[in-house]
Amino acid sequence: MTPTVDDPQAYGLTRVGGRPPLLEYLRGVAQRKDFIVSLAKFRIEAENQRQRLGMLWIVLKPILNAAVFGIVFGILMASTKNVPDFVPFLIIGVFMFEFFSACMGSGSKSITSNQALVQSLAFPRMSLPISVVVQKFLQLLPTVLLLFVFLLILGHRPTLSWLLMVPLLALYFLFCLGVAFITARLTVHLPDLANLLPFITRFFFYTTGIFFSFDIRFEGSTALLEAVQYQPMYAFLSLSRELLLDSDPLYDVRMQFWPIIAVWSIALVIVGTIFFWAAEERYGRVD
Repeated sequence: MTPTVDDPQAYGLTRVGGRPPLLEYLRGVAQRKDFIVSLAKFRIEAENQRQRLGMLWIVLKPILNAAVFGIVFGILMASTKNVPDFVPFLIIGVFMFEFFSACMGSGSKSITSNQALVQSLAFPRMSLPISVVVQKFLQLLPTVLLLFVFLLILGHRPTLSWLLMVPLLALYFLFCLGVAFITARLTVHLPDLANLLPFITRFFFYTTGIFFSFDIRFEGSTALLEAVQYQPMYAFLSLSRELLLDSDPLYDVRMQFWPIIAVWSIALVIVGTIFFWAAEERYGRVD
């Protein structure tokens, strides 16, 4: 049967901005890995090249955040009571949470802030939120190295458990990638969400135990302590502290956190991938 003009797919033609099958779509994303990494590096340079201290701000920002929260909550509000090694406890929490906060905030705008690029070029739009998370991860790595230096200065000896930060950070990357996929699509459909996300992030910040210990603050609430272990951010932060600190029984490694964060990370990145891909055709619309 001879194909007709009304059947362009018979000639190998596809609709501009059309959504390919999921596996084909993911292959297209993988083929653009160089573009994703280059875009991430360009954003890092662009964010800092106009400032006198330049790339130094990558590590200065989390240090200043930790210092501010340490003064406010540790000294003025005396929330350090009974928290052993509060300074590294706080620094680990702030450094790790900054990555999640940045991925959620910038990831949510990865499509809406690049409309000119989305509407003018044909490429898998998933490349944009991935490049944001890669950018934030590249900025996280030097702060983790700086964290190791702080721990050494404060008298903490490196142990084999420090090496487990590698798989922990890999799972954390997947978790935040899933978050970026979901918020990126939701912000396209609900632009007002961009104004709500800072409040959502702040809620997580104040309820995840950045500057206080759940185990100490709610010592008698067994049910609450049992339930909060399944909150992913609490699990990530607690396990990070337990891998890096060994000065007190409070920091004994709880192995149950590993399956919790693994399930959260893998499930969220799968759900986020499908959720983002399902709306691929809508990202370039101007209406």
